Amino acid sequence: MKYRSLYFITILLLFSLINTSAQKATILSTDKLKGFVTEFNASDDEAVVNYVPNAQSFEWLSQNIPLFECPDSVIQKVYYYRWWALRKHLKQTSDGFIFTEFITKVNHAGKHNAVSSALGHHIYEGRWLRNQQYTNDYITFWLDVDPKHTVQRFHGFSSWIDNAVYNRYLVNLDKAFIEKNLLTMEADYRKWEVEKQLPNQLFYQFDVKDAMEESISGGRKEKNIRPTINSYMYGNAKALSAMATLVHNDTMAKKYEQKATILRKLVLDNLWDEKASFFKVKLEKTSNFSNAREAIGFIPWYFNLPEDKPNVAHAWNQLTDTSGFKSPWGLTTAERRHPLFRTHGSGHGCEWDGPLWPYATTQTLKGLSNLLTNYKNHGTMSSQVFYDELFKYANSHQMNGKLYLGEYQDEKNGEWLKGDNPRSKFYNHSSFADLIINDLVGLKPRADNILEINPLIPEKQWDWFCLDNVFYHGKNLTILWDKTGKKYGKGKGFLVFVEGKQIAQAKKLKHLKVSL
Repeated sequence: MKYRSLYFITILLLFSLINTSAQKATILSTDKLKGFVTEFNASDDEAVVNYVPNAQSFEWLSQNIPLFECPDSVIQKVYYYRWWALRKHLKQTSDGFIFTEFITKVNHAGKHNAVSSALGHHIYEGRWLRNQQYTNDYITFWLDVDPKHTVQRFHGFSSWIDNAVYNRYLVNLDKAFIEKNLLTMEADYRKWEVEKQLPNQLFYQFDVKDAMEESISGGRKEKNIRPTINSYMYGNAKALSAMATLVHNDTMAKKYEQKATILRKLVLDNLWDEKASFFKVKLEKTSNFSNAREAIGFIPWYFNLPEDKPNVAHAWNQLTDTSGFKSPWGLTTAERRHPLFRTHGSGHGCEWDGPLWPYATTQTLKGLSNLLTNYKNHGTMSSQVFYDELFKYANSHQMNGKLYLGEYQDEKNGEWLKGDNPRSKFYNHSSFADLIINDLVGLKPRADNILEINPLIPEKQWDWFCLDNVFYHGKNLTILWDKTGKKYGKGKGFLVFVEGKQIAQAKKLKHLKVSL
């Protein structure tokens, strides 16, 4: 243990020296982070210790995460809590670094207690860490190590890994990593086609293998055609095409662009229920739609798959309908009006028949963000709807008045349905910081030299905020809003700094594009 601690401290010191110049450019200090970490550590019995112990968590976090400050005390606190909790899941193994999902050992995990169901969420969240070695190793583990293991777990759950890897590239521009892993990712896509593609070229999946067992529309044996895996495979095909273009593999780029085009049309033609105005599961036994709207019907927008039409955007009306997905504590996983809503039990297994799941909330909020920023037809959706549901999501991180992150919750009172189960504690099955950085503040990663920011903070919601110390395209980035100019003393309005130098300013919170 002594030598392990010395090794850890040495790595931190070396990393600190590498990033000294970048750290000097920040506007926010780490004082607020330190205060929160001290509070989090004090309330934690630290039953499980992985790579970064609580005692060293402040140093690790201060070297790795973007700093964030806002007037909303709930969102502010949970932002740092989620980074602090993610750090608990970082393990150093004989196969490199990985992130676990469960803090304790679970039977369905693979080597090193790894589970692939939330891999996409982990990569999206982890792309904002300054040291990308952790996520590099983690991706490599699933692509290269797990397939060689006696008991393989990677395809135990549906995955949008290629989409996540490409979106991570848009942050760090690590072309060498893409070049090294592209053929492996393509081979993995083809493996999914062999395993789960039907003769009609759509993909089927069991709900349990979507990490969404006991759903209203699904089953553990039914080969239903689901919006989940088909959206994931569309997103993966688009990403493979983009990555192939990046490395000048024109043949692969064209091949996967064609696959994406075909799959998109199949999803639109086969999984859109015009009568219900919703994307739905197509049942194997009857070839009919499920009679339930479920949160998985919003997943196509996570990958910008749906058409930009008013009647399609109408699906989102269900988000603010209390008979649909709106509930006191957040967004349900099935429509509340359905007769089978919350009928599969309560905490006895892992029911996706209506309770709140952070996994699904993350997907739905990302889809809503894409609707608001990438589509012209928004229906009744607005930045206020996004903000209100993001706030509910943040506020749901509690149990008995203390911060908590578990598996799933009662929609009416926020009760964590597995209680304070050790396996459920610090459940790493979703993302949060990425929703703040990429969606609320609106930093939109791109492959070119244009810095794009499209915030979803409602007008008059906040008088100030600052996102600082963001390592983007190899540069240190700061985004801040100061309505009066008195909070930060850097000027009035919406300001952007790169390496401490101001590159943009606007009077209002608005969509910005500027050269880096």
